[in-house]
Amino acid sequence: MPSLFRFLFICALIAGVIYGTMVALVTFVNPVERDVTIRIPSERINKPQ
Repeated sequence: MPSLFRFLFICALIAGVIYGTMVALVTFVNPVERDVTIRIPSERINKPQ
């Protein structure tokens, strides 16, 4: 039984570290907004019929 508790404790510890990392990323990292331009060739838009 102690090995089960140790396994569950390690799983909970790993999940806590992952959750804490995600919270830190959401809190401290601000995305940079920028314009995105994608050039599409006119052959793809005006297909000959």
